Amino acid sequence: MATVTDYFGELVFDDAVMRESLSQEVYTSLRRTIDEGAELDLSVANAVASAMKDWAISKGATHYTHWFQPLTGITAEKHDSFISPGKDGRVIMEFSGSELIKGEPDASSLPSGGLRATFEARGYTAWDPTSYAFIKGNTLCIPTAFCSYGGEALDKKTPLLRSMDALNRQALRILKLFGHDEVKRVWPNVGAEQEYFLLDREMYRQRTDLVISGRTLFGARPPKGQEMDDHYFGAIKPRVAEYMEDLNRELWRLGIMAKTEHNETAPAQHELAPIFTRANVAIDHNQLTMEIMGTVAQRHGLVCLLHEKPFEGVNGSGKHNNWSLSTDTGMNLLSPGDTPYENAQFLLFLCAVIKAVDDYQDLLRISVATAGNDHRLGASEAPPAIVSMYLGEELSGVLRAFENDEPYLSTGSETIKLGVDSLPDLPKDSTDRNRTSPFAFTGNKFEFRMPGSAGSLASANIMLNTAVAESLRIYADFLEKAEDFNEALHGLIKHTVTEHGRILFSGNGYDESWVREATEQRGLSNYATTADCLPHLLDEKNVEMLSRHGVCSERELRSRCEILLDNYSKTEIIEANTMIRTVSRQILPAIAEFEDRISRTAAHKAVIVKDLDCSYERDVISKLSALADNIYRVSAELESAVEEETAADNTEHKARIVRDRVLPKMKQLRECCDSAEVLVGKEYWPFPTYESLLYSVE
Repeated sequence: MATVTDYFGELVFDDAVMRESLSQEVYTSLRRTIDEGAELDLSVANAVASAMKDWAISKGATHYTHWFQPLTGITAEKHDSFISPGKDGRVIMEFSGSELIKGEPDASSLPSGGLRATFEARGYTAWDPTSYAFIKGNTLCIPTAFCSYGGEALDKKTPLLRSMDALNRQALRILKLFGHDEVKRVWPNVGAEQEYFLLDREMYRQRTDLVISGRTLFGARPPKGQEMDDHYFGAIKPRVAEYMEDLNRELWRLGIMAKTEHNETAPAQHELAPIFTRANVAIDHNQLTMEIMGTVAQRHGLVCLLHEKPFEGVNGSGKHNNWSLSTDTGMNLLSPGDTPYENAQFLLFLCAVIKAVDDYQDLLRISVATAGNDHRLGASEAPPAIVSMYLGEELSGVLRAFENDEPYLSTGSETIKLGVDSLPDLPKDSTDRNRTSPFAFTGNKFEFRMPGSAGSLASANIMLNTAVAESLRIYADFLEKAEDFNEALHGLIKHTVTEHGRILFSGNGYDESWVREATEQRGLSNYATTADCLPHLLDEKNVEMLSRHGVCSERELRSRCEILLDNYSKTEIIEANTMIRTVSRQILPAIAEFEDRISRTAAHKAVIVKDLDCSYERDVISKLSALADNIYRVSAELESAVEEETAADNTEHKARIVRDRVLPKMKQLRECCDSAEVLVGKEYWPFPTYESLLYSVE
């Protein structure tokens, strides 16, 4: 029987395959491109393409595709076969360096936010050699970036790669000040914890709301949800275990380092977490993981739900973005280190993150803004929409001592003066975790807990990378001119803590008092919805910062704002229309049928037993009749709100109508229908209820 080590990465054109199939000269040149960002020579590309084609064909591939991530939030691919006409009507299998480097998909049919007119169809995909090609089915998939004829980014990968380059440039400046001339590259690394729900496929197909929108638009809470905390880390059910085993095998064959799997807090909810890798590779892997989760679920008669809030009243699903910085020499720049000087370097990078999160808290909120995630943030197990940071007792104490120019009393009761050359050892995991914190330090990395489960992590990492690059740029500009480096460094750390300490919070993020403190006393932003935060993407400070580092131009940012607002409105309007149709075709007829049954039962009983009160029947009919009238009325009001949104003349106006008119009516309509559900006999209710869905998989 084959072991994991036998088949791990067997479908990936990875370093081992390249080393074996390329000449030493070509391999060395390609590694320079991957590791140092050196320009790729066409002759090298031709050699790589030939080897890649031979390897793919040996694995059964007949086609290739440039696999890219357009602004839809999912992946896209156009397949071409390797065949070319040969002699005597035969074919030969060919694949050139130019075909590897560049493709030309239709750019007019994918979101551009006004960057491309419908008739301007030309777009290009460009090979990302830092992310390995892989085989899916019979197709060689080549990870690529996607841009317009004019060079504007039409995808999520291009700005991500730009942000990684920006962060690398500024981090190298800081490291040189600490004497690390040997470092040639700094990489952001990401580990994406993916939460998801598994449902029985047959039950799923009976729920129009789940099929259309990925979440339940109706549903009374079950008698038992997650109150007993017996699902989290509980024994994995046999059918789920079989799914996880199959999923792991598929992921491992693709070189995706799936590491941890367990039940999550809600019934039918689970999590998968991989080992850290470079940010762009991690995001490619996560996009692929979400796709494979769905296909493997089908084989097991299941459906994998990735929506952020598929069930009202129980935990939603997030995708925690664990983020760290490392060098090509093996240093983790967010690890305190073993010596005082390493501590000083660590504290400077820590302060750069603190400054970045405070200065660009709006961009971090924007980076996770979707219609689905709005339902999740601030609810069970998800952080609030207010961005704050949690450092733990040890680091918070060190920074307070810096701010006040006081000695630091360590947890071991040792008093340590805070000169740069006598900083304390900073132990990892010296404090508890705070699960309500949106952005928490967890030993040698940060965990950004706000991203939703269904989306790409590219946006969150673009903003985080670039914001930290901006902090490092400001630090480097100051320190490079300093006459006394140690004194300047000490002053810079103190200044950062003083100016940006408002973003640090160790308490309960769910507490209402925190909302008042954050907004009224600390001046932090609180953007509850996507419609609230997205327009701030175009604030002058944000456009200026992202443009300065070459990550996104103002034109590219305007296009993204337009697309995201449009997606927000379209998502909620689709859900609203689904509710209206479900009410008229399923829920109201079900109520009427049950009322008729109850009426006939009451009449029958009255004939048999003279002067019978029939209080149950009268009470149920009275309640259901009132609810049916309300459902009918609110459904009509929701329809009117949808028509108002349709008539609006721009995306920002549409989003405000959705926020202020459509969503409140959807909430009101749901409450009426959920109240009716608990009164109507189960056999009359037109689709599976929460208790059936959440406990359907054994």
